[in-house]
Amino acid sequence: MIGPVVAVSGVDVVRGGRFLLRDISLEVSAGEHWALLGPNGAGKSTLLHILGAFGHPTHGTVDVLGARLGRVDMRELRTHIGHVDPRHRLDLPLPVHDVVLTGLTNTPELDHRRTYTRAEHERADDLLAILGMADRRELRWTTMSQGERGRTLVARALMAQPSLLLLDEPATGLDLAAREQLLAGIDQLRSQVADLASILVTHHLEDLPTSTSHALLLRDGRSVVQGPVADSLTSTTITECFAHPVELRRTDGRWSATSPGQRGPN
Repeated sequence: MIGPVVAVSGVDVVRGGRFLLRDISLEVSAGEHWALLGPNGAGKSTLLHILGAFGHPTHGTVDVLGARLGRVDMRELRTHIGHVDPRHRLDLPLPVHDVVLTGLTNTPELDHRRTYTRAEHERADDLLAILGMADRRELRWTTMSQGERGRTLVARALMAQPSLLLLDEPATGLDLAAREQLLAGIDQLRSQVADLASILVTHHLEDLPTSTSHALLLRDGRSVVQGPVADSLTSTTITECFAHPVELRRTDGRWSATSPGQRGPN
């Protein structure tokens, strides 16, 4: 597509007389991978809800994939956006491979009115391989670990070859090993899909993949700072965003945060 993948200008969201977002502007281009950070109640989920074409702003304009919200069929637009929500409910004992295929129709189970092509089956397997799930394609959803489900949902979101991928706290509930496997998978698929743009919401800097290129920090519905991570993710900006003194470190592309003077056990 020509132009930004996401263009937000002067957006307010007001609910019950309260501003959930205030004067937010944001532009995301193809190949950029944004982190959306902030404390609880900062407005992260509200913004992601709108960018996923599930809601409208009270004021301002939002263009997603070249379509202006309010002038487009929201349901149709959502078919071009990949959305990863670790709270996705699925109670059916579908195998991993079939769960990934449901991403083509965004339904909880396979659409038996359609025939899935050989190319679609191969794409599902390719995505599972990128995310380290190739040997688990027949594993049933009801017996999978939270980490396995997380990686499966990323593959599912990519089946329809979206230009925009939204990840809503994808590392929620994962243990250390599962989180590292998930983040490594996200890094790998970002490197292999050059034009993909993504936005990842999290509270925790440790949950950011190394491929994160930009960040938007929110506090009380307002933008604290945004831009390339070298400028936007610093001890000063994180301290302001979370209203707590923080020392930020980056090692081998990964971030960690501690309070000043904090030391581990001797």
